[in-house]
Amino acid sequence: MLRDIQNLKDNRNVDIQKVGIKNLKMPLIVQRKNSSNQVVSADARVCVSLPKHYKGTHMSRFVEVLSEWQNKNLLGVDIKGCLEKIIENLDAQSGELEFKFTYFVDKKSPVTGISAPMSYECSFEGRIVDDNYKFILGVAVPVTTLCPCSKEISDNGAHNQRAIIDVKVSYDESEQIWLEDLIELVENCASCPLYTLLKREDEKYVTEHAWDNPKFVEDILRDVVVELRNHPAVNEFEVDCEAFESIHNHSAWAFQHEVVLRT
Repeated sequence: MLRDIQNLKDNRNVDIQKVGIKNLKMPLIVQRKNSSNQVVSADARVCVSLPKHYKGTHMSRFVEVLSEWQNKNLLGVDIKGCLEKIIENLDAQSGELEFKFTYFVDKKSPVTGISAPMSYECSFEGRIVDDNYKFILGVAVPVTTLCPCSKEISDNGAHNQRAIIDVKVSYDESEQIWLEDLIELVENCASCPLYTLLKREDEKYVTEHAWDNPKFVEDILRDVVVELRNHPAVNEFEVDCEAFESIHNHSAWAFQHEVVLRT
């Protein structure tokens, strides 16, 4: 029998908080709001805690469990079960499993109604610590912002820019938040959403809508925060808003993290 080096005793007295693999590319099943599935290419990161008396973890076991769940068509559907199996197989006390992927939504242009796929960078993350499971849903939503100050002080025009609103939300297992709904919530807080396909009538609408709805990154952040505070399912959230300035060689940025206190 081959010697198992990972199980050898280590004498340095260091518990490792997270050890595992990352940037493992694999297919992931994503449930859509319309009850269909979208299979995406995901980058997986998975890790567990490692007690101080073990020299190393068994890296191959991460891939074994992920492959097992994939073959059962459960990968992305049962992240909790997959993570529980990983923790069991590696005799760990805690673990994390995260998938980052590009998700496509068929989006209609605002006036002509022509549909085209719009891409969003999204993530699923599961964490288990002391037998407590936490799921985190993430979306990065590109939008348009138009500067209120620029509009106020200029006789003609105002500078605008593309911004990315990165939102992560956590909610109970008994609840469900769809990617489509979270994306729409975020887009409604911007000066204007972005679209993949715009005809002239649509471009006119987008330009004028942003003009009528100027917002700083602070405005966008506060609007998203208010929506998430009032969302009946959200327990905790992070909002990161970065506007890639068109008149500066730097970005404007705002961030907020909150645990929602229910009365």
